[in-house]
Amino acid sequence: MKYIIGKKIDMTQIWQDNKVLSVTRVQAGPCPVVTVKNKERDGYLAVQLGFGQIKDKKITKPQKGIFKNIKPTQILKEFRTEEASIQAGDIITVKVFAPGDLIKVSGQSKGKGFQGVVKRHHFSGSKKTHGNKDQERMPGSSGCTEPQHVFKGIRKPGRMGAARTTVSNLEIAAVDSEHNLLFIKGAVPGKRNSILRIQGQGELIIAPTVQPENTGSVESAAPAEDKAEDKAAAAQA
Repeated sequence: MKYIIGKKIDMTQIWQDNKVLSVTRVQAGPCPVVTVKNKERDGYLAVQLGFGQIKDKKITKPQKGIFKNIKPTQILKEFRTEEASIQAGDIITVKVFAPGDLIKVSGQSKGKGFQGVVKRHHFSGSKKTHGNKDQERMPGSSGCTEPQHVFKGIRKPGRMGAARTTVSNLEIAAVDSEHNLLFIKGAVPGKRNSILRIQGQGELIIAPTVQPENTGSVESAAPAEDKAEDKAAAAQA
């Protein structure tokens, strides 16, 4: 399974296949792997990814233990996984995704405040004539004579939005690996700058880290020459 943490930037339009597509631009990654959980120690397989930057003085002592060998991040989220090769310190970028991939995006929806039943539950409302004054958007009767109380779960006015929401089967329109951007067809939950969990099917391929060239052979040659000169001087003496 592929996964990454992103931040919603805005909605825009791109030109693709002679069509104008409405897409959501998401800044995704790079996300370092902070912790790898296994069945022996934790009882399940999962990884914790970090996202964003934060100053060292702003993290707590328990968090310092989590970020012991990794630079602290502002966001920390956990993903269930079956990948056995992933290790702490690996970096996950947008390169794990490709145009055409189907993903599901989870985030916190926009808060709408206290709303009535028409907006919150899509009630049609009452008639606007025949003496039905000021009752167009009222919920109507919600209880019966016999039980003499309102049952739990009845759709009523209340706070709307600001809840965890998941949208599935979204398609990636384009990937900009240079600027760590994903362009997702359609809308995703949340307002601008909100944090998103992005998951998709397929193998998680992590690009290998480029290691510096080994120059040990050049450095070790000088001591060998010094030893040879010392042996020659000792033989002459």
